[in-house]
Amino acid sequence: MNLDENMIEIKNLKVHYKEGGKETVAIDEIDLNIKKGEICAVIGPSGCGKSTLVKVLSEIIKDYQGNVLMDGKKVDPKENRIGLIPQNYGLVKWKTVEENIFLSTKIKDGKKHIDGVFYERLLNKLHIKGLEKRYPNHLSGGQKQRVSIARAFLLKPNLLLMDESFSALDPMTREAVQKLFLEVWKEYKVTTILVTHDIREAIYLGEKIVVFSSSPGRVINTIDNPLFSKSSFDIHQYEKLNKTLRKMLKGDQCYER
Repeated sequence: MNLDENMIEIKNLKVHYKEGGKETVAIDEIDLNIKKGEICAVIGPSGCGKSTLVKVLSEIIKDYQGNVLMDGKKVDPKENRIGLIPQNYGLVKWKTVEENIFLSTKIKDGKKHIDGVFYERLLNKLHIKGLEKRYPNHLSGGQKQRVSIARAFLLKPNLLLMDESFSALDPMTREAVQKLFLEVWKEYKVTTILVTHDIREAIYLGEKIVVFSSSPGRVINTIDNPLFSKSSFDIHQYEKLNKTLRKMLKGDQCYER
C-alpha cells in the first residue's frame, strides 16, 4: 500500500436539504483529500455539516453535488468496507456483546468468514474479554464504546468513520478509551475520519485536522498536526496550536473538554 496515495478525494461537495419548501445548505462546495492510513479529524461548531460528511461517505446521504471518491471510484458500501463508530455506540440491545461485535462482519461476509483469532485479539486489546455474553444494558459507557470499536475493526475496514464517538463518555473514561483506540489503530492503520467539536480531542487524535466553518460547512483550513497521538508534549506548542484552532473557529461553540 502506498501511503502517499489519496484514498478519499472529495471535490466540490455540496449537500442541501429541502424541508417545507425551504432549501438549507449543509455543506457548501468543500474539497478534501485524505491519504491512506491517515486519521483526519474534522472539527467545527454544531450544525456545520460534519455529521453530514460522514453520512455522505457512508452513503446514508446519496443526494449531493460534486464528487466523492474512494480509491478513485465513487463511494459504494457494497464494494467498500466501511466501519462506523457512532456517538451512541450503535449496539443492538437484545444482542450480546459477541453478537454485536460480529454483526457488521456477519452481514458483509457471512458468519463462516469471521476471523476468530483477530476477534480474540481485539477482546484482549480492548479489555472486554469476559464480557462476550453480556447484553449492552449491563455494560458501562466505556465498555459499550470499546465493543463498538471492536465491531468496527473486526470488519477490517478500508475506511473508518467516527461521528463524535467519545462525546458521551465522562472525561476519565474518554481519555482511557481514546488511548485504547489509538493502540488498536496504530497496529492496523485504517484510514479514519473523526468528526468532533472538541479541540483537545482533535489535537490528540487527528494526524490531519480539517477546520469547518459555521453552517453551511466550508473548509477554513487544513493543518498537519505535530502533536498527533502524543500523551505528553511541550505545553507551549500545544497552547499555540490550540489558540490557532480557536482563532480559526472564532469561538463557534467549539471547546476543550
